[in-house]
Amino acid sequence: MYFDHSATTKADERVLQTFVEVSSAYYANPASLHAAGKQSEKLLERARFQLLEIIGMGLTEGIFTSGGTEANNLAIIGYAMTNQHKGRHLITTQIEHSSVLNTFQYLETQGFDVEYLTVDNEGRISIEELRSRLRRDTLLVSIIHVNNEIGTIQPIAECAKVIHRESRAVFHSDCVQSFGKLVPGDFQDAPDLLTLSGHKIYGIKGSGFLAYRKNLRIQPISFGGGQEGGLRNGTVSVPHAAALAKAARLMKEENNLEKFAQWRNELIQFFSEIEDCRVLAPNASVPYILAVAFKNITGEVAVNFLQEKGIYVSTSSACSSKTEGVSHVIEAIGVPKNFEKGVIRISLGKDQTIEEIQQLKDAIHQLMQLLKRGTGK
Repeated sequence: MYFDHSATTKADERVLQTFVEVSSAYYANPASLHAAGKQSEKLLERARFQLLEIIGMGLTEGIFTSGGTEANNLAIIGYAMTNQHKGRHLITTQIEHSSVLNTFQYLETQGFDVEYLTVDNEGRISIEELRSRLRRDTLLVSIIHVNNEIGTIQPIAECAKVIHRESRAVFHSDCVQSFGKLVPGDFQDAPDLLTLSGHKIYGIKGSGFLAYRKNLRIQPISFGGGQEGGLRNGTVSVPHAAALAKAARLMKEENNLEKFAQWRNELIQFFSEIEDCRVLAPNASVPYILAVAFKNITGEVAVNFLQEKGIYVSTSSACSSKTEGVSHVIEAIGVPKNFEKGVIRISLGKDQTIEEIQQLKDAIHQLMQLLKRGTGK
């Protein structure tokens, strides 16, 4: 039973079919001048158009990337380095994905002044703090939409409104965990740059996308033959692009949020009745991500026990779960010391069943009973 959909999802069979068919029929390089190349280029541009049409929000330009990490790097470094004559002050948050956080830390070594917005105990930023940090020389603000570890939703529409009305800064949002679920949405004010990843929406690993407003100046972070308007060099994978567009179209047709919300509420109630256990960000997170902390045990203990029962969850972000220490997100929200190493993340997927939810609860109950016997409680 797979409860780790925030780490990655199983590719939809229809997406796989698109990938295989395009790989077979449109194998020519889309940069080639011959007819076969032109056919590949036409399909590539159709995939780009479809993605931008789904995203909307006035984002009319788009670059295909290898995933969310590359898209975030291209958005942040590409914009900051090109436009640093306008200002060198940058703003982000304490709980960004590592592909954003580490990128801003790199820019600090290049002379940029970076400020990190604090969060409350559920991982929410303060709009007032954001407003107070904006300066005349603020160049770029990057705020994740849905946190990948605890599921907290940030008010990106309100952030966009404040940034656009009270500064000259450009706004980027990492929407990897929200695209296809919460995004696109009815946002009157939206980011200027938005990143997404295919393998989070039942697509193919190695596919991502950066959407942005027209006339934004971005420089490449890799160099080569000038593909993707010179912004992302290297032969473009048409099969990955077509499969990503297919995955996005399928996500647009499906909505599982009501089902996820019901199950999440059921799990919150279940965990709230367990001694020495607490749910993280219960009032601020999305319906499909639930982070839970256990007292005086490590998340690895819980993960390994559940794995023996055929249940797969994560300790935190899959990108950082193999590193030692406490996640920067867990530290930022102030989880008590005797809970901070006992975090697991349960993330729901479209093929989940109510029977699996019950089996998860049964397995957690068995774990708690085993721990009680071990401590003599």
